[in-house]
Amino acid sequence: MAEEKKEEPVRVSDTVEPVAEEETPEEVSDTSTPEAEETPEVEAESVAEEVSDTPEAAEEAPAEDQVSDTHKSRRHVPRSQRRTRSKPAREKPAARKPITRTEKPATEPARRQERRGVVVSDKGDKTIVVKVDVIKSHAKYKKVVRRSVKFHAHDEQNAAGVGDTVRIVESRPISKTKHWRLAEVVEKAK
Repeated sequence: MAEEKKEEPVRVSDTVEPVAEEETPEEVSDTSTPEAEETPEVEAESVAEEVSDTPEAAEEAPAEDQVSDTHKSRRHVPRSQRRTRSKPAREKPAARKPITRTEKPATEPARRQERRGVVVSDKGDKTIVVKVDVIKSHAKYKKVVRRSVKFHAHDEQNAAGVGDTVRIVESRPISKTKHWRLAEVVEKAK
């Protein structure tokens, strides 16, 4: 509408009396025959070319384009107004597949930790206390650090005595403190 008014010269009578709105191309196409539908589009294109040549219209045109391009953000829309997308229907198989059980593969038991140490005490029944010396170099300072750890081990036959060098193997918890068992007596005390 604003574009079409700029084409016509402004008259004094137009400013005083209210003017009835001119028919837009949409309104013309509704009331006219199909042949007339093609003409408003051609006229609109020619009007747009004429308007873009004037410097005033060049300033206004981008503002109108920006308003039409930007639309209200649809980020926070109430759930009732959100678009709903229906999921495609899955094809149902004619018959169910039979359930097949596969045999579990034979697994080897995990490697158990082993320690070598000297028996410190054998006073408990079927229990020995083994002192294991751990020698490590310090991670940062590279100094050799000696530490000793005591393990309570299960000795079923009470075969080990104080001073014996023994090999112990990690096992399931036997009591509150026993998680190791005697594997063999490496060397008897003299």
